[in-house]
Amino acid sequence: MVFWLDVFVRLTYKNLFVESLNFCIKNKGLRVHAWCLMTSHVHLIIPAEEPSKANLSDILRDLKKFTATQVIREIETGVESRKDWLVDKFKFTASQNYRNTTYQFWQQNNHAEELISNKFIPQKLDYIHENPVKEGWVEEAMHYLYSSARDYSGLNGLVPINFLD
Repeated sequence: MVFWLDVFVRLTYKNLFVESLNFCIKNKGLRVHAWCLMTSHVHLIIPAEEPSKANLSDILRDLKKFTATQVIREIETGVESRKDWLVDKFKFTASQNYRNTTYQFWQQNNHAEELISNKFIPQKLDYIHENPVKEGWVEEAMHYLYSSARDYSGLNGLVPINFLD
């Protein structure tokens, strides 16, 4: 999220992200090993190479573009007390980037890290799942609805995942 804005604080915005992620899984061949939606960003563990219709960078581009469009539309038309402030931030950021015309919602780049060792994978998995606990939103990671920690705990999650070994 630009400026690390706390956008995903409303149920509607969170659900728009989940719908978009599920669409990419079902229709674009995206495989998700783990995820966690925070108020200002999302963590994803996904395979570096997707054996699907489109390449991973195209899928992530579409995920970000669709989510941004839908959330901004909801901000503009819905009941959002921070509407003017948020829209102003999105417009300002777009004005600083020749690639955008009206708004920029997401940061331009992803902070991708390659999970290369068996030791590093569980560390990252724990890190992303523990984020809501560290923020004090839940006492246990499995209780945060917008995370694959639920799946890894044996509960039903919102997004179909491919478990890591």
